[in-house]
Amino acid sequence: MQVRLPAEWEEQDAVLLAWPHQDSDWAPLLERVSPVFTEIALRIADYESVVIVAPDLTPVRQALTTAGADLERFRLVRCPTNDTWARDFGPITVEEQGRPRLLDFGFNGWGLKFAANLDNQVTRRLRGAGVFGAVPLHTPGLILEGGSIESDGRGTLLTTSECLLNPNRNPHLDQSGLERELGELLGTKHFLWLNNGYLAGDDTDSHIDTLARLAPADTILYVACDDAEDEHFAALAAMRAELEAFRTPQGQPYRLLPLPWPRAHYDEAGQRLPATYANFLVINQAVLVPTYGDPHDADALAVVGEAFPDRAIIGIDCSALILQHGSLHCVTMQLPKGVLA
Repeated sequence: MQVRLPAEWEEQDAVLLAWPHQDSDWAPLLERVSPVFTEIALRIADYESVVIVAPDLTPVRQALTTAGADLERFRLVRCPTNDTWARDFGPITVEEQGRPRLLDFGFNGWGLKFAANLDNQVTRRLRGAGVFGAVPLHTPGLILEGGSIESDGRGTLLTTSECLLNPNRNPHLDQSGLERELGELLGTKHFLWLNNGYLAGDDTDSHIDTLARLAPADTILYVACDDAEDEHFAALAAMRAELEAFRTPQGQPYRLLPLPWPRAHYDEAGQRLPATYANFLVINQAVLVPTYGDPHDADALAVVGEAFPDRAIIGIDCSALILQHGSLHCVTMQLPKGVLA
């Protein structure tokens, strides 16, 4: 059966968000982070529908109503969650014979670092609530997070060995075994493995969506550190060399676009936070790009615009999101065309 993992820039029905709440790690930061989720939701709703899950929908409705949102653009579903990182527990949608199919991979809190028992049920609860209609759902026996893979929609997968081959994910599979499994599940024929690159403060074991992103026309955007004194300099230089060596299935080099390196951001305890411009979200006719009140914000928007010249490029201040070690792409999961009932 012909299987294909669509690229993020293909047409979407909606984007899934999980709202922050008092029983999540966001509890002491709700006043700071709720406006960020509201802004993300509003900007998405300008272009497509938004599905929002939360254990209590009252704060969600209040936030959206206060912001003047058209609630017809939103589908709110009461659903318990551990946290808000929908990219990693939301459904991964493939296309089989031209029709969507939902894959509900296991999520183990990025290698058993955090509780994920409720997050792991979100996709099936949404299915039970009728959000996905009759779209078939399959639960593979693998741990896989959406933030750990990038697809060009044509059989190429970009990922990191630090995450996918980490023994805290699927210890029974080596690289060839995992490629075989993902080839069957996602239709992947061409694997691009990065063995270098990391961000301090990242809990995900180097998710690809914090480091390098596929874009149309065989383009890869990647974080580039130009500060030789920074702890990331050597690892990201080695990552760039790997990217330069990658070839398309046709044997051509990729068009590489370096994203600027934001200044170091720290939390109150002095821990460095994983600020990255690579964590953008592509939606219908637009790209939402995380910004950090940084001098390089405008340059980052310009680089993303080079990769997506036919879309609106919209910056959203995600300084609050990185306080919990993630950013814009991490809290979203696109639902491709044909998924929403």
